[in-house]
Amino acid sequence: MKKAIIVGASSGIGQEVSKLLIQEGYKVGIAARRLPFLEEFKEKYPDKVVTKQLDVTSENAVETLSALIDELGGMDLFFLASGIGKQNPDLNLDLELQVLNTNVLGFTRMVSTAFNYFKTSDKLGHIAVISSIAGTKGLGVATSYSASKRFQNTYIQSLVQLARIENLNIKFTDIKPGFVDTDLLNDQHHYPLKMKSDYVAKKIVKALRKQKRSTIIDWRFAVLVFFWKLIPNWIWERMKIKAK
Repeated sequence: MKKAIIVGASSGIGQEVSKLLIQEGYKVGIAARRLPFLEEFKEKYPDKVVTKQLDVTSENAVETLSALIDELGGMDLFFLASGIGKQNPDLNLDLELQVLNTNVLGFTRMVSTAFNYFKTSDKLGHIAVISSIAGTKGLGVATSYSASKRFQNTYIQSLVQLARIENLNIKFTDIKPGFVDTDLLNDQHHYPLKMKSDYVAKKIVKALRKQKRSTIIDWRFAVLVFFWKLIPNWIWERMKIKAK
């Protein structure tokens, strides 16, 4: 039986992906800050789920993740769905640092731990993360969020190269969704083309099954990103882009 660790599984995409992986025969270890939500999910699949309360911003997050891997009996897939981000045009410093603490420091704690686990394993490992299309270009109303997502894209790319340098049997998938109807976007702003989390989860699991290196969800956002990349920076920096 294959085993997967999903961090950020208390709701939204993380929980939907957990459900689909269980349906595909996985036993899963799910982790998040909100333990009651994890336990409620476990009640539906008591023999398929192991839970652990985990805050990626905590200094003991690495030890907690390692303990969950041991309790699950190892892992074949590590999936990181944890992340935060808000529009912050006023550059509120507390919010900027909160985003960076989760999306950069917390991300690094989790992904590096997974990498080091697979490095010492004798079987194929798979590391998948949810980044964002926001890492494609810097968005003025979401500065730290855009920068943190670019960091995540580059970090995964660097690990791909490192794995090849060290001849490690690790696959990587960088998942870049557009706007998803989750708590992350539950604010006063309007986000176009917003997708349901169960729809996004199905696309993600399909990409995981194919071990895609990178995927944009869905085709509408893939087209958008294609044209974004064609815009010269000097033009982009003069554009007034914001969610209403």
